[in-house]
Amino acid sequence: MFYHIMRGNGVPSVCYVPVPDHGMETRHARPHLRAMPNHPAPTIPYSLLDLAPVTEGSTPAEAFANSLDLARHAERLGYTRFWLAEHHNMPGIASAATAVLIGHIAGGTSAIRVGAGGVMLPNHAPLQVAEQFGTLASLYPGRIDLGLGRAPGTDQATTRALRRYYSGAEAFPSDVMELLRYFEPVQPGQPVQAVPGAGLDVPVWILGSSLFGAQLAAALGLPYAFASHFAPAAMTEALALYHRDFKPSKRLRAPYAMLALNVVAADTRAEAQRLFTTQQQSFVRLRRGMPGLIPPPIDDIEAFWTPQEKAMVEQALACSVVGDARDVREGIAEFAARHRPDELMLTANIFDHQARLYSFELAARAFRRD
Repeated sequence: MFYHIMRGNGVPSVCYVPVPDHGMETRHARPHLRAMPNHPAPTIPYSLLDLAPVTEGSTPAEAFANSLDLARHAERLGYTRFWLAEHHNMPGIASAATAVLIGHIAGGTSAIRVGAGGVMLPNHAPLQVAEQFGTLASLYPGRIDLGLGRAPGTDQATTRALRRYYSGAEAFPSDVMELLRYFEPVQPGQPVQAVPGAGLDVPVWILGSSLFGAQLAAALGLPYAFASHFAPAAMTEALALYHRDFKPSKRLRAPYAMLALNVVAADTRAEAQRLFTTQQQSFVRLRRGMPGLIPPPIDDIEAFWTPQEKAMVEQALACSVVGDARDVREGIAEFAARHRPDELMLTANIFDHQARLYSFELAARAFRRD
């Protein structure tokens, strides 16, 4: 069951947090209203997920410039990582050539870690991924992350155009293990090696939105990132499974879990809610089979979607904090205290670039204890 944390006179902050349904069917559940506890600022690292959004009236070139500007902004604000995600055949997302864009971002920054959140491994040969990220790690040592997902990140026709097939997702565990081997030191007589890549320290993460990824990350002793920003239903169970079944490895001695959280912040709740309609519209358009450029915000979201679409979006975007500086500070603290991740990955689909920069600035303040 999902419940909606409300404050004051019932105006949402907005932070939807998934909790166990205690055996009740989700479709029959009712949101529960309760006060938000006063939690201290989280002391965990905070990072940023970007999709290089292409807004209506702009171009991919402008999206790349905005992503670099955002990464530099995040670096100044103390964000730990700046991740980009692989998507294909999506007019509003320009991060298809993820490794290339990571190089652009890493080359334009100096300290922030840059990585893939993630590379959709079924679309690629493990050797090619090892070579790409081995190259990046050689150019930017100590700053490159490699997150791996098993979804294709696109539709079936595009998957075929990529010369890979969705059945390749079934080989995901073996592909991950093959990729990990390419980062090991070369052994005598080894017939195939990644050059560069072999012997390099490239942190590898497993990404997921179900129990499958949690099980694999635990079995391989790898850090785990859960896509709670758009598919939160299994979050609590996946985290519990990952911590329970984690097996220490030479890559990671103890479990390390990161949760993704939508955060849209502005000077007022009303403005934040309006900015959030961009992301809400994008989800509805995707479900209607009409993905396009990122739309500007609208004043009346209720006139845009059907009741069924509204319910779908509210469930998908359940892990969201939308509001003014105080709302965001308290919402992030509540989410971190309830789910206890080792790190938070913040993301926001905001149409106006300056508003997006400001939103991530307000979000960063939520982690300060002054």
